[in-house]
Amino acid sequence: MNTQRLHILLSIVAALPALAKAESSATPFEAGSSLFQVILSLVVVVLLLLGTLYLLKRLSAPRGAGAGLLRVVAATAVGTRERVVVVEVGETWLVLGVAPGSVSALHQLPRRDAPNDKPVSPGGLDFAGWLKQVTERRHAR
Repeated sequence: MNTQRLHILLSIVAALPALAKAESSATPFEAGSSLFQVILSLVVVVLLLLGTLYLLKRLSAPRGAGAGLLRVVAATAVGTRERVVVVEVGETWLVLGVAPGSVSALHQLPRRDAPNDKPVSPGGLDFAGWLKQVTERRHAR
């Protein structure tokens, strides 16, 4: 099997100079045609890539009754590869420690309403307020 592959590879390498010579003597019509083929091939490859990504997204999405069973409420890194994650299961929140190769239950809480507060910058403003303040300072100069 390996000798067949080697033979095919050597025959392709041997045919490359002849192909290059044939391409260099192409008429303008043939050159335009080959450019069209390249562009068409590129479009086909991009469409195949997008189709594959769409199918992967559709196949990896949770379905049925199990789709809403678990929900990650919050997560934060506590080390380079360790995280603390709050997972909602029904009417319970589980606080889990996640490390490479292990998941440990740290605490169990009754379900609460998740805070809908916007992230606050160190100055006490939300991001929109902070951005507005910074742009006003710039325009005032």
